[in-house]
Amino acid sequence: MLFRAAERTKTQTTLVANQVVRVPPSAYISFLRVSAGFDEADNEIVKRMQAGDLVITGDIPLASDVVDKGGIALNPRGELYTRENIKDRLNMRDFMETMRSSGLDVGGGPPPLNNTDKQNFANQLDKLLTKAGR
Repeated sequence: MLFRAAERTKTQTTLVANQVVRVPPSAYISFLRVSAGFDEADNEIVKRMQAGDLVITGDIPLASDVVDKGGIALNPRGELYTRENIKDRLNMRDFMETMRSSGLDVGGGPPPLNNTDKQNFANQLDKLLTKAGR
């Protein structure tokens, strides 16, 4: 979905990871491999991004850094993180992490993506790319 959108809208898209990710041959899609290590990919994304860039992530601390730097953060379920909602999400994430590290069983993480999530993501991505193309 993301690769098709990048091609369709001629949007430069860079995937950043600490392991190889296969990307289709494209003038608009690239891959950057970073060293393995805690938050290496996140740190590289924040370092390279500019205000107005779109970052797709389910990582709340990364999304917070992106928003703080003036970027647009979208999660794989189609939820847009904003200055108005990111601090609440970050506080809840930190609270749940504290509960888990205290030994309390508060659940793992979000449920698997479903078709509604995928559709929400596609709609939000299309909206953002259309707006950026104007």
